[in-house]
Amino acid sequence: MTPEQKRRYSRHILLDGIGKDGQERLINSKVLLIGAGGLGSPNALYLAAAGVGTIGIADGDVVSLSNLQRQVIHFTDDIGKLKVESAKDKMMRVNPDVKVIAYPEFITESNALELIKDYDFIIDCTDSFASKYLVNDACVMADKPFCAGGVVRYGAQVMTHVPGSACYRCFFPEPPEKENVETCSTVGVLGSAVGMLGTIQATEAIKYLTGVGTLLTNTLLTFDVLTMQFMRIDFSRDEHCPICGEHPTIKELKEYSFQPCRKNV
Repeated sequence: MTPEQKRRYSRHILLDGIGKDGQERLINSKVLLIGAGGLGSPNALYLAAAGVGTIGIADGDVVSLSNLQRQVIHFTDDIGKLKVESAKDKMMRVNPDVKVIAYPEFITESNALELIKDYDFIIDCTDSFASKYLVNDACVMADKPFCAGGVVRYGAQVMTHVPGSACYRCFFPEPPEKENVETCSTVGVLGSAVGMLGTIQATEAIKYLTGVGTLLTNTLLTFDVLTMQFMRIDFSRDEHCPICGEHPTIKELKEYSFQPCRKNV
């Protein structure tokens, strides 16, 4: 590290469990954010500030006025801009040391494996069930660790997968029926709750990359901001899981047509 980097990351370097070696691992790591909205915003800012060397960010959407209540990386004068370009600008202003790669596209069954292939850790920042299952299936197929999170109204849930641990389908084998789904665009979402979840996801990425702490593997963490109650639900990898089980039946990526909320949180 250069003298300037040592000053910039001094508070990480002081930490037991991270130190100089851990910070160097962050600098040499690559993280992909799928979504540049409410969850992508805190992830992008904190991972850039932390010094993750290469951060990819994929999103095909543009900034709109209704995004600004929670998507804090975007400002009023960014309305109409591609979210990935708006996010990249702020990330580079936070830390010009990092390399930010903008992918102005949504994740699909045709591009998912190509998008994730060069990254060490993937963060699912979408709120479409179709996209969440697609991220899960692509990462399991490619042996990529990832963190998935979702939030609506005042509540949120998050889990982390590493190869060999339970995946998203082990807990939620299939998406719910369309009539049973609530989305942020129909019932609302508290902006600060989205920020809380996004920072948890960024922390999971930092923990994975540095090797510090215990990840949310084989665990679903939920929280309700109205009561500030957090609950951990432990579960195991399902040997009958159609994607990560002993005899997987999902052999190729296929995106669900059900898209209750195509745009990101």
